[in-house]
Amino acid sequence: MENGMQQHIDTPSTITIKGILGLLMANVDERRLISLGMGDPTAFSCFHTTAVAEDSVIDSIRSQKFNGYSPTVGLPQTRLAIAGYLSRNLPYKLLQDDVYVTSGCTQAIELALSILARPGANILVPRPGFPIYELCAAFRHLEIRRYDLLPEKGWEADLKAVEGLADHQTVAMVIINPGNPCGNVYSYQHLKKIAETAARLKLPVIADEVYGHLAFGDNPFVPMGVFGSTVTVLTLGSLSKRWMVPGWRLGWFVTCDPNGFFKTPKTIEHIKKYCDICGGPATFIQAAVPRILEQTEDVFHKRTISMLKQAADLCCKKIKEIPCITCPQKPQGSMALMVKLNLSKLQDITDDIDFCFKLAQEESVIILPGITVGLKNWVRITFAADPTSLEEAFERVKSFSQRHTKKLTEQC
Repeated sequence: MENGMQQHIDTPSTITIKGILGLLMANVDERRLISLGMGDPTAFSCFHTTAVAEDSVIDSIRSQKFNGYSPTVGLPQTRLAIAGYLSRNLPYKLLQDDVYVTSGCTQAIELALSILARPGANILVPRPGFPIYELCAAFRHLEIRRYDLLPEKGWEADLKAVEGLADHQTVAMVIINPGNPCGNVYSYQHLKKIAETAARLKLPVIADEVYGHLAFGDNPFVPMGVFGSTVTVLTLGSLSKRWMVPGWRLGWFVTCDPNGFFKTPKTIEHIKKYCDICGGPATFIQAAVPRILEQTEDVFHKRTISMLKQAADLCCKKIKEIPCITCPQKPQGSMALMVKLNLSKLQDITDDIDFCFKLAQEESVIILPGITVGLKNWVRITFAADPTSLEEAFERVKSFSQRHTKKLTEQC
């Protein structure tokens, strides 16, 4: 790969998934393109939102009541509906004032880091993780400290490492559950340990639950807010994944803080000022939210879960047919999994970046280099795709791997 391309990828604080995918796209034959690089299921026609969501937005527009500005923290009815939706799975009730409506989960991340940032502060993030945290932290002059997720333990957080990394300047610990990029779903017991660890360290937990409820393995999805009485939880989420509408940019930042440790007048004022500066989603989208949350039938969600499970099963089956890649754990949720490269079996492939760029160039299949999410010589594969596309993509990866496999004499 050219040195200029490498320079685009080397600095963690400048890495974005969309940026890397843009570079990969420059190498493909678009007529043959199959992209398993981004968590946007709408790229495949089998994944689509429910009619209730579509009708709600149409009715919101046609009412002509929502063409003006909304309050910068969000429409009151939208905040109340999100509070009610999240409270269904909590041992306490959230209030309207606990909810701030954001432009997707990405803005919720930026809001969380903005209000926590202070001179000399650091924040603990998972490795592998979601690179937007590092990008936002760089803009806010927050030092990133990475704790490892353990593949041999179902990608659980290394809590001993967390305790070793934290100090008096640490402002929060980030968890992503269900996991992106690993496809893990944390058990109640592990989330309880996270809460107890964070409480000992006197840290709030930023719980990124953008893939909330998209769980299809042994562990059901448990929101981190369940432990809000043990530790302050800042819950981030959106409609994007569960309702298959990432382009609608409807997210939320929620303070799960029944003891009121976090919700000081100064902090609330800081959040409101941030919202005044940045605004939120389109008013008509916000107005559609109460009906979407209240009237979406369970059959829609069950269908989504079934499709994702079938897709994950297919991926794991196909991965076993390709000797140079291994998946340490079958996905339990979300829309992605991490796969380890065995470079010793490959010739003329130097690392994960080289693997992905050559794969794009030769086979027009896009997967994400692991370095993008913090894990060198792994790759992230998004499985939210139709079975035919997945089958074809993995057949091409298999052909690519066979062409680049070392001969037996070379391996010896």
